[in-house]
Amino acid sequence: MEELLKKELSCSTVTPVGSSGGGCISEGQSYRTDSCTVFTKINHKTQARCMFDGEKASLEAILSTNTIRVPKPWKVVDMESGGAMFIMEHIDMKSLNRYAGKLGEQLADLHLHNKRQKDKQKKEEQTVGKGTSQAEDQVIEKFGFHVKTCCGYIALVNDWQDDWVSFYAQQRLQYQVGLVEQSYGDREARELWASLQLKIPKLFEGVEVEPALLHGDLWSGNVAECSDGPLIFDPASFYGHAEFELGISGMFGGFGKRFYDAYYENIPKAPGFEKRHQLYQLFHYLNHWNHFGTGYRGSSLRIMKELSK
Repeated sequence: MEELLKKELSCSTVTPVGSSGGGCISEGQSYRTDSCTVFTKINHKTQARCMFDGEKASLEAILSTNTIRVPKPWKVVDMESGGAMFIMEHIDMKSLNRYAGKLGEQLADLHLHNKRQKDKQKKEEQTVGKGTSQAEDQVIEKFGFHVKTCCGYIALVNDWQDDWVSFYAQQRLQYQVGLVEQSYGDREARELWASLQLKIPKLFEGVEVEPALLHGDLWSGNVAECSDGPLIFDPASFYGHAEFELGISGMFGGFGKRFYDAYYENIPKAPGFEKRHQLYQLFHYLNHWNHFGTGYRGSSLRIMKELSK
């Protein structure tokens, strides 16, 4: 590994720093080089390149908004033994604590960034005697993303769509239910989905959904803080409804009152939030079912039953 890093980073010394670690999907290790310290993620699955290319594009997109800190991505490298390695900035981090409120504020800024760019562009176009200028960032009018991203190791369908309800129903929920069907042939899940998909549009009546850049997998294991503020990592980004981000944020530990107070001060809950919150949690329960097995079946079916009433 050290020799591969020397070649890819054009350096003469590479030394492992600390102990190796990782999450449920990939292995992680930091290395000190001649000029800096880098963090590497390694995955030996055949889809590793797709996973890391999507993560790199996600980090680049979030970084470009200048709203919330993420590790700076460097490069994705194929490994001779199979799989791929993702090289990025090393950041000394610890568990989120004092900056929980700041995280909520900055996450709201990330979610509002595209709308603010759109409003700014519109204002410039309406200014008398002033031609349209190039916006600082491209304004995104649709839902999706320009590359595949992976939530875990399952590639997400990110084809651009004009309508959020159609995007979410087809490219998130229906896709996951289809994977459940392939793996388990679960009749109850299939029947509940047939009923639920007819009721989804009603959950969005009177709600205007603006495309927002999302982290996409923002649970407590993908946030931290460093000496000067919060940071987020391991994204599976796409442009979607900001409320989607909060689906998994309350699962597996959650973030606490200071985070939510700061977020909702900037983006208040819209009418019908609670049922849509369940709908967004459903994706993550189905995704976990497809990754880790039937331990997540009960939670998936419970939500489908409740929302199908």
